[in-house]
Amino acid sequence: MRILLAHNKLYYPAYGGGDKSNRLLMEALASRGHECRVLCRLGASEPGERERLLAELKSRGVAVLDAGPEIVRFYLNGVEVLAVIQPRMLPLRLSSEIAAFDPDVVLTSTDDPALLLLETALKSGRAHVVYLARTTLDLPFGPEGAFPSAAKTDLLRQADGIVGVSQYVANYLSRWGGLEAVHVPISLLEPGPYPELGRFDNEFVTMVNPCAVKGVAIFLALADAMPQVKFAAVPTWGTNQEDMAALRARPNVELLPPADNVDALFARTRVLLVPSLWAEARSRIIPEAMLRGVPVLASNIGGIPEAMLGVDYLLPVRPIERYRPALDDQKVPVAEVPPQDIGPWRAALERLITDRQHYDDLSRLARQKALAYAAGLSAEPFERYLQQVRQSPLKRRVVSPAALSSPLDKLSPEKRRLLALRLKKSVPPAGDLWFPGAAGAKDAVFRLFCFPFAGGGTTAFRGWAEALPKEVALCPVRLPGRESRLSEPPLRDMNALAAALAEAIPPYLDRPFAFYGHSMGAGISFELSRLLIAKGLRPPEALLVSAARAPHFRQGWVPPPEPGEEEFLRELERLEGIPPEVRQNRELLAVILPALRADAALYRNYVYPGPVPLNCPVYAYGGQQDPNVRPEHLQGWGRETTGAVHVRLFPGGHFFIQSAQQQFLAALAGDLRELLNRSQAQASGKPF
Repeated sequence: MRILLAHNKLYYPAYGGGDKSNRLLMEALASRGHECRVLCRLGASEPGERERLLAELKSRGVAVLDAGPEIVRFYLNGVEVLAVIQPRMLPLRLSSEIAAFDPDVVLTSTDDPALLLLETALKSGRAHVVYLARTTLDLPFGPEGAFPSAAKTDLLRQADGIVGVSQYVANYLSRWGGLEAVHVPISLLEPGPYPELGRFDNEFVTMVNPCAVKGVAIFLALADAMPQVKFAAVPTWGTNQEDMAALRARPNVELLPPADNVDALFARTRVLLVPSLWAEARSRIIPEAMLRGVPVLASNIGGIPEAMLGVDYLLPVRPIERYRPALDDQKVPVAEVPPQDIGPWRAALERLITDRQHYDDLSRLARQKALAYAAGLSAEPFERYLQQVRQSPLKRRVVSPAALSSPLDKLSPEKRRLLALRLKKSVPPAGDLWFPGAAGAKDAVFRLFCFPFAGGGTTAFRGWAEALPKEVALCPVRLPGRESRLSEPPLRDMNALAAALAEAIPPYLDRPFAFYGHSMGAGISFELSRLLIAKGLRPPEALLVSAARAPHFRQGWVPPPEPGEEEFLRELERLEGIPPEVRQNRELLAVILPALRADAALYRNYVYPGPVPLNCPVYAYGGQQDPNVRPEHLQGWGRETTGAVHVRLFPGGHFFIQSAQQQFLAALAGDLRELLNRSQAQASGKPF
């Protein structure tokens, strides 16, 4: 068979378990006579990454066949590897490789949560497509899938085969996704022989990738409780500066460099700690340690019990449930780690390092179990599965790319998973998706719903509440495609968005309220106000708009063609719509651009439906240097209401609400106080 792996990470050298497993799987298939090719990307899109890869390959004696500006090509253990320099070109290059290589099977996996490579593979003419599920966190369904998506789940259903890395994952796919999945070995091990390295007198109790989700809290607590014991930590992708400082502060903790050859590590390891605090699909390092006779203490969570092969010790932990709305220096969310009971861990570790006979017995048993497992482990079951898949008819019904686009595509899988966990834990109940916090603030007598500018989320209004009257509850609106709704495709049609908002908002119309919107948000709040009136629902007490022309200026509007990316970015820069630090961070820009483009399309294609005046005052705010919204555009809101219009100008351009925030919030607070007094007077029947 001709087999092509589409790998959305660096294939070699790699230190992650999934990456190493993909490499060993392809090499095993090549050794069985199959023609194997891998299309991957560089580990990062930072300057100099290509040169670092070339230097690394040279140091390892790997011959480079092509080192052009777009791709690095080399052979490794019978597998042809093509590393794409520009990650965004990976789907396009995959299409051309499928056409040129004409594979019988294309493999994709959960290292591509946006499913762009899966979608590209499904468009191929004749290749069968098999999906390798190596984690549950990146699946678009179920309690552990942080970014649920019906469209992506439907796309997975079109794969010709799905394989789980463990029975735990295969069961998850079946139970929560209704997908037909199997578990055959896809996490192969390096070929033996495996040196017996576990020794009672070895130096260290070792942990790899000490960080919050991997259980560094348990590791540090054990180091503190057992100062006479030497511990070793191997920092990798999750270890942040705070972790490093905590590790360095312990005199009995030594830092070791990461290495893809585990023998050097296990030769110094007495006991391996795997105290994960999140659900692992499986753990590669556990059987690797056991093969060398190194005892393992591991969490009883996720697919780890399968990796332990029935050997002690599986120990209890309290899983992480919450993440703060902040990123650490590794650009991953900050976990709130529940208090952990290290009692069982300390008792198990103390017995292992003080009872030589028990250590030797466990070391021997672990090695025997792992050797027996490794002896029966091969690519043959997976090979047979691929042959069966090839004999089945192709499944093809590709979902449109627009329905599947995800701003997460450019984030590394590790950061994406951590972000996924934080957002998953912070997702509010369904009724609060659009209006998070609106049901709170029990003492408030007035709500202010705030609609963001293009690409914005609830964080655009951070800090505003402190400047407003205490009787007013600030209720930022969270639209699809951002923050905890990042996996949902942004809406590109104004009518559809207003209808969705009108369906969700009725539970929060139990007290007086007003709408505020900036730029695009002003148009949304205007259309929602009209729709509430049309539905006979309670209308806002006032409409507050900023940096927005009155809608009738769009009468007879003919939407122009959608701009190219560079033209779009130039327009955003002209309007100061993207802060400099975001423009200079291509990874972050990739995250926010999909929502920005969708929002821009929504507002660009919005056509004024004709006058149906509101019956409330309008407060229109503008920037004195705004190139697009002049005072007459603000005064024009008078045509959209039978109420009064109040216009205020502030120093600054389109985003004066940021550059002149203090002045603007003071004016907004004064206008809200006036509305609040009027509302309270009307409720009491007194004249205002």
